[in-house]
Amino acid sequence: MADEIDYKIYGDDMQAVEIELDPMEGVRAEAGAMLYMEEGIQMQTDTGGGIFKGFKRLITGESFFITTFMHSGKGKSHVAFAAPYPGKIIPLDLGKVGGKFYCQKDGFLCAAKGVEIEVAFTKRIGAGLFGGEGFILQRLEGDGMAFIHAGGTIIKKELLAGETLRVDTGCLVAFEPSVDYDIQFIGGFRNSLFGGEGLFTANLTGPGTVYLQSLPFSRLADRISAAARWGKKGERKGAAGLGGDLLGNIISGE
Repeated sequence: MADEIDYKIYGDDMQAVEIELDPMEGVRAEAGAMLYMEEGIQMQTDTGGGIFKGFKRLITGESFFITTFMHSGKGKSHVAFAAPYPGKIIPLDLGKVGGKFYCQKDGFLCAAKGVEIEVAFTKRIGAGLFGGEGFILQRLEGDGMAFIHAGGTIIKKELLAGETLRVDTGCLVAFEPSVDYDIQFIGGFRNSLFGGEGLFTANLTGPGTVYLQSLPFSRLADRISAAARWGKKGERKGAAGLGGDLLGNIISGE
């Protein structure tokens, strides 16, 4: 059984979750997620179940190690974990959702000690070959609390049996195992070349709960990268840059 933990989420667009631990309770998190910890809490960093599990996470872009924060002192103590980029933290009580949930490979933030964090792959070859972000998933399994981070605004969808939802593969955050998941090619030459979207969508068929995010990190990173490349080429200057040039010309008499 997983440890029973209490928690509090702080912030709005840049959130952090504070976990309250009793003596001998613990919480597991990806390496580098910790914000602060109080007296009595000790860190135990390992592969989370052997070298094979560590390498399995490593080849899928995750950290080789998982850190467990154990409260070895007296009374109550707290440890907090911060979201890596603007967005929201989703608390999941796995004991109330069937004991298992799937999330995007970079969505996991932390979980109560006793919750298993496994790398999972989509079932179908189409998703494996073309799914991109949607191909590699994480499976959270147990009966305790787990916390997932997502970018932008979170949208929760409750799909009925047979109801289908098509989403961008990067906008999918998490879903129940009862939801059927597959990847589909958008189709059409103009759609593929000029549509401005990805070539594939994630097809979700109910029943079950689905969480979506409005700003996947990959989309944010692409925009920042594009803006940086544009700026380096000197093709565009901001208002401050134009104002600085104008002021310099006036002072020099040009």
